[in-house]
Amino acid sequence: MHPVLFHIGRVLIPSYGAVAAVGVLLALALVMRTARIAGVDAGKVWNLSVLSLFAALAAARLLLVIANFGALRRHPAWVLGLAMVHHPLLAGVGALAGGGCAAMYAHHSKLPLRATADALAPPLALGLAFEQAGALLAGASYGTDAGPGVPWAVTYSDPMAAIWSGTPLGIPLHPVQAYAALAFFSIAALLLTWLPLERRKGDVAGFWLIGAAVAIFLTELWRAPEGRGWLFKGTVDGPEIAAVAMVIAGGMILREPKSTPAPRQQAGQNRGPAGETRGNA
Repeated sequence: MHPVLFHIGRVLIPSYGAVAAVGVLLALALVMRTARIAGVDAGKVWNLSVLSLFAALAAARLLLVIANFGALRRHPAWVLGLAMVHHPLLAGVGALAGGGCAAMYAHHSKLPLRATADALAPPLALGLAFEQAGALLAGASYGTDAGPGVPWAVTYSDPMAAIWSGTPLGIPLHPVQAYAALAFFSIAALLLTWLPLERRKGDVAGFWLIGAAVAIFLTELWRAPEGRGWLFKGTVDGPEIAAVAMVIAGGMILREPKSTPAPRQQAGQNRGPAGETRGNA
């Protein structure tokens, strides 16, 4: 594949960053439309999206700086290469930081949480689809050995894929990033179709969490285990644990609210023999 999209002089433009940036721009454009459909202030949702994006990027890069502080002190120029590092832990930290920033901004701006989450769900799915397409080009989060019986397998030969992402070269691999991208594109299309038809606020967000969790959990079956954070003696990895948490969160959002009890009879009233309500004399 092509981890380097093109060169500008001696400057490399990585495919992952370029394709992910296109996805971010399309997601930001889409959120203006979905906000209007969901009935929330499009300008505030735009601000929320931009702030959350910067919070996610800053948190992920800060974690990288902290984890590699000793090496960066000896070689400060290496900080420019941090953008090439991709790891599930970084994605998790970025998601937590972005989600926390979004919740705080929504509360501060008095945005309705459920309707705002509905507006954000389709753009998030679209952005993740492009992110996985960029990962496919770069070789990031690569798949397991596909063997000779998978005609759609991908084989990486560019040394930059091995340097940046540790991708094995010359071995047919499952294009798991393409599997995930197709899943997220499908989820985005379904949510966009459903958003104008939803019965309750929060349903789109709830099904986004469950649909994304299913996509993450299933595609992990074809991802190489390196750096995935295996838990419980290799039974599940970190992203699969996150997927289970997302299903639980989505189920809680979709849970039917308890019915409101009927108001009690007003004091000073009683019922006659025929069930009629009469006031006291």
